[in-house]
Amino acid sequence: METASQAPAVALTETKSSVRWRIFLMMLMLISINYIDRASLSVAMPLIAKEFDIGPAVQGLLLSSFFWTYAFMQIPGGMLADRFGPRVVIAGATLGWGFFQAVAAICTGWVSLMFTRLGLGAAEAPIYPAGGKLNAIWMTQNERGRGATLLDGGAPLGAALGALIIAGLITEFQSWRTSFVVAGIGTMVAGFFAWWYVRNHPRQHPSVNDAEASYIEAAHAADLAAEPANLSGNVLDFFKYRSVWGMFFGWMCFNALFYGLLTWMPTYLSKVHGLDIKQMGGAVFIMFFSGFVGEMFGGWLADKWKAAGASQAKVLRTLFGIASVIATIAIYTVARFKDPIVVVVLLSVTLFFLRWCGLFWCVPSILGTRKRVGFLGGTMNLGGNVAGIGMPIIVGVIVQATGSYDMALMLFAAAGAGLFICSTMLIDYSKKLPI
Repeated sequence: METASQAPAVALTETKSSVRWRIFLMMLMLISINYIDRASLSVAMPLIAKEFDIGPAVQGLLLSSFFWTYAFMQIPGGMLADRFGPRVVIAGATLGWGFFQAVAAICTGWVSLMFTRLGLGAAEAPIYPAGGKLNAIWMTQNERGRGATLLDGGAPLGAALGALIIAGLITEFQSWRTSFVVAGIGTMVAGFFAWWYVRNHPRQHPSVNDAEASYIEAAHAADLAAEPANLSGNVLDFFKYRSVWGMFFGWMCFNALFYGLLTWMPTYLSKVHGLDIKQMGGAVFIMFFSGFVGEMFGGWLADKWKAAGASQAKVLRTLFGIASVIATIAIYTVARFKDPIVVVVLLSVTLFFLRWCGLFWCVPSILGTRKRVGFLGGTMNLGGNVAGIGMPIIVGVIVQATGSYDMALMLFAAAGAGLFICSTMLIDYSKKLPI
Protein backbone atom coordinates (compact mmCIF):
# COMPACT_ATOMS: atom_id res chain seq x y z
CA MET A 1 0.00 0.00 0.00
CA GLU A 2 1.39 3.41 -1.03
CA THR A 3 1.95 5.93 1.76
CA ALA A 4 1.42 9.68 1.47
CA SER A 5 5.18 10.26 1.53
CA GLN A 6 5.68 7.89 -1.40
CA ALA A 7 3.10 9.56 -3.66
CA PRO A 8 5.24 12.56 -4.73
CA ALA A 9 8.09 10.25 -5.69
CA VAL A 10 5.76 8.25 -7.92
CA ALA A 11 4.55 11.50 -9.51
CA LEU A 12 8.16 12.50 -10.20
CA THR A 13 9.04 9.23 -11.97
CA GLU A 14 5.79 8.98 -13.93
CA THR A 15 5.92 10.32 -17.50
CA LYS A 16 3.81 13.47 -17.76
CA SER A 17 0.70 13.32 -19.90
CA SER A 18 0.41 16.13 -22.44
CA VAL A 19 -3.24 17.10 -22.20
CA ARG A 20 -2.40 20.81 -21.89
CA TRP A 21 -0.86 20.77 -25.37
CA ARG A 22 -3.81 18.89 -26.83
CA ILE A 23 -6.18 21.44 -25.31
CA PHE A 24 -4.24 24.26 -26.93
CA LEU A 25 -4.16 22.46 -30.27
CA MET A 26 -7.93 22.26 -29.92
CA MET A 27 -7.99 26.02 -29.17
CA LEU A 28 -5.92 26.56 -32.31
CA MET A 29 -8.65 24.71 -34.21
CA LEU A 30 -11.45 26.75 -32.60
CA ILE A 31 -9.77 30.10 -33.22
CA SER A 32 -9.09 29.01 -36.81
CA ILE A 33 -12.80 28.28 -37.24
CA ASN A 34 -13.52 31.63 -35.60
CA TYR A 35 -11.49 33.40 -38.28
CA ILE A 36 -12.83 31.28 -41.13
CA ASP A 37 -16.31 32.48 -40.14
CA ARG A 38 -15.41 36.12 -39.66
CA ALA A 39 -13.28 36.19 -42.86
CA SER A 40 -16.06 34.63 -44.92
CA LEU A 41 -17.68 38.02 -45.51
CA SER A 42 -14.42 39.52 -46.79
CA VAL A 43 -13.94 36.66 -49.25
CA ALA A 44 -17.56 36.79 -50.43
CA MET A 45 -17.76 40.60 -50.46
CA PRO A 46 -17.21 41.08 -54.22
CA LEU A 47 -20.23 38.81 -54.88
CA ILE A 48 -22.33 40.26 -52.04
CA ALA A 49 -21.58 43.83 -53.12
CA LYS A 50 -22.75 43.04 -56.64
CA GLU A 51 -25.91 41.22 -55.48
CA PHE A 52 -26.93 43.91 -52.98
CA ASP A 53 -25.61 46.81 -55.13
CA ILE A 54 -23.48 48.45 -52.45
CA GLY A 55 -20.40 50.68 -52.74
CA PRO A 56 -17.10 50.75 -50.80
CA ALA A 57 -18.44 52.88 -47.92
CA VAL A 58 -21.33 50.49 -47.19
CA GLN A 59 -18.99 47.53 -47.64
CA GLY A 60 -16.74 49.08 -44.99
CA LEU A 61 -19.75 49.49 -42.69
CA LEU A 62 -20.65 45.82 -43.14
CA LEU A 63 -17.09 44.67 -42.53
CA SER A 64 -16.91 46.86 -39.43
CA SER A 65 -20.26 45.84 -37.91
CA PHE A 66 -18.93 42.53 -36.60
CA PHE A 67 -16.51 44.43 -34.38
CA TRP A 68 -19.12 46.68 -32.75
CA THR A 69 -20.57 43.91 -30.59
CA TYR A 70 -17.30 41.95 -30.57
CA ALA A 71 -15.51 44.87 -28.90
CA PHE A 72 -18.39 45.68 -26.54
CA MET A 73 -18.51 42.11 -25.23
CA GLN A 74 -14.77 41.68 -24.60
CA ILE A 75 -14.66 42.73 -20.94
CA PRO A 76 -18.00 41.05 -20.08
CA GLY A 77 -16.69 37.91 -21.84
CA GLY A 78 -13.51 37.99 -19.77
CA MET A 79 -15.50 38.47 -16.57
CA LEU A 80 -17.72 35.49 -17.49
CA ALA A 81 -14.57 33.37 -17.92
CA ASP A 82 -13.31 34.54 -14.51
CA ARG A 83 -16.68 33.82 -12.92
CA PHE A 84 -17.77 30.53 -14.55
CA GLY A 85 -14.52 29.16 -15.94
CA PRO A 86 -13.42 28.92 -19.57
CA ARG A 87 -15.13 25.62 -20.46
CA VAL A 88 -18.75 26.76 -20.59
CA VAL A 89 -17.79 30.12 -22.10
CA ILE A 90 -15.77 28.57 -24.94
CA ALA A 91 -18.41 25.97 -25.81
CA GLY A 92 -21.31 28.43 -25.60
CA ALA A 93 -19.53 31.02 -27.71
CA THR A 94 -18.71 28.48 -30.43
CA LEU A 95 -22.29 27.23 -30.67
CA GLY A 96 -23.58 30.81 -30.79
CA TRP A 97 -21.37 32.10 -33.54
CA GLY A 98 -21.98 28.97 -35.65
CA PHE A 99 -25.71 29.76 -35.52
CA PHE A 100 -25.24 33.38 -36.67
CA GLN A 101 -22.83 32.31 -39.42
CA ALA A 102 -25.41 29.91 -40.84
CA VAL A 103 -28.44 32.20 -40.52
CA ALA A 104 -26.68 34.89 -42.59
CA ALA A 105 -27.55 32.76 -45.63
CA ILE A 106 -31.20 33.86 -45.55
CA CYS A 107 -30.45 37.60 -45.64
CA THR A 108 -32.08 39.55 -48.47
CA GLY A 109 -30.15 42.82 -48.12
CA TRP A 110 -27.18 44.45 -46.48
CA VAL A 111 -29.13 45.65 -43.42
CA SER A 112 -30.26 42.15 -42.41
CA LEU A 113 -26.77 40.83 -43.15
CA MET A 114 -25.36 43.49 -40.81
CA PHE A 115 -27.60 42.24 -37.98
CA THR A 116 -26.25 38.71 -38.37
CA ARG A 117 -22.72 40.14 -38.21
CA LEU A 118 -23.63 41.90 -34.95
CA GLY A 119 -24.78 38.55 -33.55
CA LEU A 120 -21.63 36.85 -34.80
CA GLY A 121 -19.48 39.48 -33.07
CA ALA A 122 -21.27 39.16 -29.73
CA ALA A 123 -21.03 35.36 -29.79
CA GLU A 124 -17.36 35.23 -30.78
CA ALA A 125 -16.24 37.85 -28.25
CA PRO A 126 -15.55 35.65 -25.18
CA ILE A 127 -13.31 33.11 -26.98
CA TYR A 128 -10.03 35.03 -26.63
CA PRO A 129 -10.42 36.15 -23.00
CA ALA A 130 -11.44 32.58 -22.08
CA GLY A 131 -8.42 31.28 -24.01
CA GLY A 132 -6.16 33.66 -22.09
CA LYS A 133 -7.67 32.29 -18.90
CA LEU A 134 -6.88 28.74 -20.06
CA ASN A 135 -3.27 29.80 -20.70
CA ALA A 136 -2.94 31.03 -17.12
CA ILE A 137 -4.55 27.86 -15.70
CA TRP A 138 -2.91 25.16 -17.82
CA MET A 139 0.53 26.48 -18.85
CA THR A 140 3.73 27.13 -16.92
CA GLN A 141 5.66 30.38 -17.33
CA ASN A 142 8.09 28.84 -19.86
CA GLU A 143 5.20 27.41 -21.89
CA ARG A 144 2.94 30.43 -22.06
CA GLY A 145 4.64 31.88 -25.12
CA ARG A 146 3.78 28.76 -27.12
CA GLY A 147 0.37 28.64 -25.44
CA ALA A 148 -0.32 32.24 -26.44
CA THR A 149 0.78 31.73 -30.03
CA LEU A 150 -1.16 28.48 -30.36
CA LEU A 151 -4.20 30.37 -29.09
CA ASP A 152 -3.67 33.37 -31.33
CA GLY A 153 -2.20 31.40 -34.24
CA GLY A 154 -5.73 30.46 -35.21
CA ALA A 155 -6.18 34.03 -36.47
CA PRO A 156 -3.79 33.87 -39.45
CA LEU A 157 -4.39 30.14 -39.95
CA GLY A 158 -8.17 30.63 -40.02
CA ALA A 159 -7.83 33.62 -42.32
CA ALA A 160 -5.64 31.54 -44.64
CA LEU A 161 -7.92 28.50 -44.60
CA GLY A 162 -11.00 30.69 -44.78
CA ALA A 163 -9.82 32.17 -48.06
CA LEU A 164 -9.44 28.70 -49.55
CA ILE A 165 -12.46 27.06 -47.92
CA ILE A 166 -15.00 29.83 -48.49
CA ALA A 167 -13.71 30.55 -52.00
CA GLY A 168 -13.79 26.80 -52.71
CA LEU A 169 -17.33 26.41 -51.35
CA ILE A 170 -18.53 29.41 -53.34
CA THR A 171 -17.00 27.95 -56.49
CA GLU A 172 -18.40 24.47 -55.78
CA PHE A 173 -21.95 25.52 -54.95
CA GLN A 174 -22.03 28.73 -57.02
CA SER A 175 -23.47 30.41 -53.93
CA TRP A 176 -22.02 32.40 -51.06
CA ARG A 177 -25.18 31.54 -49.09
CA THR A 178 -24.57 27.78 -49.16
CA SER A 179 -20.96 28.30 -48.14
CA PHE A 180 -22.11 30.24 -45.07
CA VAL A 181 -24.52 27.44 -44.04
CA VAL A 182 -21.83 24.76 -44.35
CA ALA A 183 -19.36 26.86 -42.33
CA GLY A 184 -21.94 27.55 -39.60
CA ILE A 185 -22.95 23.92 -39.14
CA GLY A 186 -19.31 22.87 -38.95
CA THR A 187 -18.71 25.48 -36.25
CA MET A 188 -21.59 24.20 -34.11
CA VAL A 189 -20.21 20.67 -34.28
CA ALA A 190 -16.87 22.05 -33.02
CA GLY A 191 -18.70 23.69 -30.10
CA PHE A 192 -19.97 20.33 -28.86
CA PHE A 193 -16.44 18.91 -29.18
CA ALA A 194 -15.07 21.79 -27.07
CA TRP A 195 -17.56 21.09 -24.29
CA TRP A 196 -16.57 17.42 -24.32
CA TYR A 197 -12.80 18.00 -24.11
CA VAL A 198 -12.05 21.25 -22.23
CA ARG A 199 -11.87 21.38 -18.43
CA ASN A 200 -11.44 24.39 -16.19
CA HIS A 201 -8.57 22.83 -14.19
CA PRO A 202 -6.02 20.07 -14.86
CA ARG A 203 -7.24 17.90 -11.95
CA GLN A 204 -10.73 17.83 -13.48
CA HIS A 205 -9.58 16.32 -16.77
CA PRO A 206 -9.83 12.50 -16.94
CA SER A 207 -6.76 12.19 -19.18
CA VAL A 208 -4.40 14.26 -17.01
CA ASN A 209 -2.12 12.06 -14.90
CA ASP A 210 -0.68 13.07 -11.54
CA ALA A 211 2.71 13.93 -13.01
CA GLU A 212 1.28 16.54 -15.37
CA ALA A 213 -1.05 17.99 -12.73
CA SER A 214 1.78 18.21 -10.18
CA TYR A 215 4.11 19.81 -12.73
CA ILE A 216 1.55 22.54 -13.50
CA GLU A 217 0.69 23.06 -9.83
CA ALA A 218 4.34 23.44 -8.85
CA ALA A 219 4.86 26.11 -11.49
CA HIS A 220 1.72 27.92 -10.42
CA ALA A 221 2.83 27.81 -6.77
CA ALA A 222 6.00 29.61 -7.81
CA ASP A 223 3.91 32.20 -9.69
CA LEU A 224 1.68 32.64 -6.64
CA ALA A 225 4.70 33.25 -4.42
CA ALA A 226 5.76 36.06 -6.74
CA GLU A 227 2.38 37.81 -6.66
CA PRO A 228 2.07 41.08 -4.72
CA ALA A 229 1.01 40.53 -1.10
CA ASN A 230 -1.43 43.43 -0.70
CA LEU A 231 -3.89 43.31 -3.57
CA SER A 232 -6.46 45.97 -4.40
CA GLY A 233 -9.92 44.54 -4.87
CA ASN A 234 -10.99 47.08 -7.51
CA VAL A 235 -10.37 46.10 -11.13
CA LEU A 236 -10.66 49.76 -12.18
CA ASP A 237 -7.34 50.34 -10.41
CA PHE A 238 -5.68 48.60 -13.37
CA PHE A 239 -6.24 51.74 -15.42
CA LYS A 240 -3.87 53.71 -13.19
CA TYR A 241 -0.94 51.85 -14.71
CA ARG A 242 0.97 52.74 -17.89
CA SER A 243 1.51 49.05 -18.68
CA VAL A 244 -2.23 48.44 -19.00
CA TRP A 245 -2.63 51.36 -21.38
CA GLY A 246 0.44 50.19 -23.33
CA MET A 247 -1.16 46.74 -23.61
CA PHE A 248 -4.50 48.28 -24.67
CA PHE A 249 -3.11 50.61 -27.34
CA GLY A 250 -0.41 48.19 -28.49
CA TRP A 251 -3.00 45.54 -29.25
CA MET A 252 -5.13 48.23 -30.89
CA CYS A 253 -2.28 49.13 -33.26
CA PHE A 254 -1.57 45.45 -33.96
CA ASN A 255 -5.19 44.82 -34.90
CA ALA A 256 -5.49 48.03 -36.92
CA LEU A 257 -2.90 46.52 -39.24
CA PHE A 258 -4.08 42.91 -39.06
CA TYR A 259 -7.81 43.60 -39.39
CA GLY A 260 -7.12 46.11 -42.15
CA LEU A 261 -5.42 43.33 -44.09
CA LEU A 262 -8.05 40.75 -43.16
CA THR A 263 -11.06 42.82 -44.20
CA TRP A 264 -9.79 44.69 -47.26
CA MET A 265 -6.96 42.71 -48.87
CA PRO A 266 -9.26 40.28 -50.75
CA THR A 267 -11.06 43.22 -52.38
CA TYR A 268 -7.76 45.08 -52.91
CA LEU A 269 -6.23 42.10 -54.73
CA SER A 270 -9.39 41.68 -56.81
CA LYS A 271 -9.93 45.35 -57.75
CA VAL A 272 -6.35 46.67 -58.00
CA HIS A 273 -4.46 43.61 -59.23
CA GLY A 274 -7.24 41.84 -61.15
CA LEU A 275 -7.23 38.49 -59.30
CA ASP A 276 -10.32 36.31 -59.80
CA ILE A 277 -11.99 34.47 -56.88
CA LYS A 278 -9.70 31.42 -57.12
CA GLN A 279 -6.50 33.44 -57.52
CA MET A 280 -7.53 35.75 -54.72
CA GLY A 281 -8.25 32.80 -52.43
CA GLY A 282 -4.81 31.33 -53.15
CA ALA A 283 -3.03 34.65 -52.60
CA VAL A 284 -4.81 35.31 -49.31
CA PHE A 285 -4.00 31.77 -48.18
CA ILE A 286 -0.27 32.31 -48.86
CA MET A 287 -0.28 35.64 -46.99
CA PHE A 288 -2.07 34.48 -43.88
CA PHE A 289 -0.44 31.07 -43.74
CA SER A 290 2.87 32.95 -43.66
CA GLY A 291 1.45 34.77 -40.64
CA PHE A 292 0.61 31.45 -38.98
CA VAL A 293 4.14 30.11 -39.55
CA GLY A 294 5.57 33.36 -38.18
CA GLU A 295 3.39 33.16 -35.08
CA MET A 296 4.41 29.58 -34.30
CA PHE A 297 8.07 30.51 -34.78
CA GLY A 298 7.74 33.57 -32.54
CA GLY A 299 6.19 31.55 -29.70
CA TRP A 300 8.85 28.83 -29.98
CA LEU A 301 11.66 31.39 -30.03
CA ALA A 302 10.30 33.28 -27.01
CA ASP A 303 9.98 30.16 -24.84
CA LYS A 304 13.40 28.80 -25.86
CA TRP A 305 15.09 32.11 -25.17
CA LYS A 306 13.43 32.41 -21.75
CA ALA A 307 14.32 28.81 -20.90
CA ALA A 308 17.95 29.64 -21.75
CA GLY A 309 17.94 32.31 -19.05
CA ALA A 310 16.90 35.54 -20.79
CA SER A 311 14.55 37.79 -18.87
CA GLN A 312 10.91 37.99 -19.88
CA ALA A 313 11.23 41.72 -20.51
CA LYS A 314 14.27 41.33 -22.79
CA VAL A 315 12.64 38.57 -24.83
CA LEU A 316 9.34 40.34 -25.40
CA ARG A 317 10.73 43.82 -26.06
CA THR A 318 13.26 42.45 -28.55
CA LEU A 319 10.82 40.25 -30.46
CA PHE A 320 8.09 42.90 -30.51
CA GLY A 321 10.60 45.53 -31.69
CA ILE A 322 11.96 43.41 -34.55
CA ALA A 323 8.51 42.28 -35.63
CA SER A 324 6.91 45.72 -35.69
CA VAL A 325 9.78 47.40 -37.55
CA ILE A 326 9.96 44.79 -40.34
CA ALA A 327 6.16 44.59 -40.69
CA THR A 328 5.94 48.39 -40.96
CA ILE A 329 8.62 48.62 -43.63
CA ALA A 330 7.06 45.78 -45.66
CA ILE A 331 3.51 47.18 -45.65
CA TYR A 332 4.82 50.68 -46.44
CA THR A 333 6.49 49.42 -49.63
CA VAL A 334 3.42 47.53 -50.95
CA ALA A 335 2.02 50.66 -52.63
CA ARG A 336 5.28 51.08 -54.60
CA PHE A 337 4.78 47.89 -56.64
CA LYS A 338 2.25 46.91 -59.31
CA ASP A 339 3.33 43.29 -59.85
CA PRO A 340 0.81 41.14 -57.93
CA ILE A 341 3.46 38.51 -57.11
CA VAL A 342 5.71 41.10 -55.46
CA VAL A 343 2.71 42.53 -53.61
CA VAL A 344 1.73 39.11 -52.24
CA VAL A 345 5.35 38.47 -51.16
CA LEU A 346 5.50 41.80 -49.30
CA LEU A 347 2.13 41.18 -47.64
CA SER A 348 3.35 37.70 -46.62
CA VAL A 349 6.50 39.22 -45.05
CA THR A 350 4.31 41.74 -43.23
CA LEU A 351 2.14 39.02 -41.74
CA PHE A 352 5.03 36.65 -40.93
CA PHE A 353 6.64 39.22 -38.63
CA LEU A 354 3.47 40.96 -37.44
CA ARG A 355 2.13 37.69 -36.05
CA TRP A 356 5.11 37.35 -33.70
CA CYS A 357 3.08 39.84 -31.69
CA GLY A 358 0.57 37.12 -30.92
CA LEU A 359 2.87 36.90 -27.87
CA PHE A 360 0.79 39.82 -26.57
CA TRP A 361 -1.53 37.13 -25.19
CA CYS A 362 1.16 36.47 -22.57
CA VAL A 363 0.76 40.03 -21.27
CA PRO A 364 -2.52 39.60 -19.30
CA SER A 365 -0.97 36.73 -17.28
CA ILE A 366 2.27 38.72 -16.85
CA LEU A 367 0.54 41.82 -15.49
CA GLY A 368 -2.35 40.26 -13.61
CA THR A 369 -2.92 37.69 -10.87
CA ARG A 370 -4.75 34.53 -11.94
CA LYS A 371 -8.13 35.83 -10.77
CA ARG A 372 -7.81 38.87 -13.03
CA VAL A 373 -6.43 37.35 -16.23
CA GLY A 374 -9.85 37.13 -17.89
CA PHE A 375 -10.58 40.79 -17.15
CA LEU A 376 -7.20 41.92 -18.47
CA GLY A 377 -7.53 39.74 -21.56
CA GLY A 378 -10.93 41.27 -22.25
CA THR A 379 -9.53 44.76 -21.73
CA MET A 380 -6.68 44.10 -24.14
CA ASN A 381 -8.96 42.63 -26.79
CA LEU A 382 -11.35 45.55 -26.39
CA GLY A 383 -8.50 47.80 -27.52
CA GLY A 384 -7.78 45.51 -30.44
CA ASN A 385 -11.35 45.52 -31.59
CA VAL A 386 -11.82 49.25 -31.32
CA ALA A 387 -9.39 49.14 -34.25
CA GLY A 388 -11.56 46.45 -35.81
CA ILE A 389 -14.54 48.79 -35.65
CA GLY A 390 -12.75 51.79 -37.11
CA MET A 391 -10.31 50.43 -39.66
CA PRO A 392 -12.76 48.84 -42.17
CA ILE A 393 -14.89 52.00 -42.19
CA ILE A 394 -11.92 54.35 -42.52
CA VAL A 395 -10.43 52.31 -45.37
CA GLY A 396 -13.80 52.21 -47.15
CA VAL A 397 -14.16 56.00 -46.87
CA ILE A 398 -10.57 56.55 -48.06
CA VAL A 399 -11.03 54.28 -51.08
CA GLN A 400 -14.36 55.83 -52.02
CA ALA A 401 -13.00 59.38 -51.63
CA THR A 402 -9.64 58.90 -53.37
CA GLY A 403 -10.27 55.96 -55.70
CA SER A 404 -6.99 54.48 -54.42
CA TYR A 405 -5.70 52.20 -51.66
CA ASP A 406 -2.36 54.05 -51.24
CA MET A 407 -3.43 56.20 -48.27
CA ALA A 408 -4.96 53.14 -46.59
CA LEU A 409 -1.61 51.34 -46.86
CA MET A 410 0.11 54.35 -45.26
CA LEU A 411 -2.43 54.17 -42.43
CA PHE A 412 -1.47 50.51 -41.91
CA ALA A 413 2.21 51.54 -41.71
CA ALA A 414 1.36 54.16 -39.07
CA ALA A 415 -0.33 51.43 -37.01
CA GLY A 416 2.89 49.38 -37.19
CA ALA A 417 4.86 52.34 -35.85
CA GLY A 418 2.39 52.70 -32.98
CA LEU A 419 2.80 49.01 -32.18
CA PHE A 420 6.56 49.50 -31.86
CA ILE A 421 6.17 52.39 -29.41
CA CYS A 422 3.60 50.68 -27.19
CA SER A 423 5.23 47.25 -27.05
CA THR A 424 8.83 48.37 -26.49
CA MET A 425 8.45 51.55 -24.42
CA LEU A 426 5.21 51.52 -22.42
CA ILE A 427 4.80 48.02 -20.94
CA ASP A 428 6.77 46.83 -17.88
CA TYR A 429 7.04 43.06 -18.37
CA SER A 430 8.96 42.46 -15.13
CA LYS A 431 6.24 42.61 -12.43
CA LYS A 432 2.61 41.92 -11.67
CA LEU A 433 0.25 44.73 -10.78
CA PRO A 434 -1.07 44.72 -7.17
CA ILE A 435 -4.75 44.26 -8.03
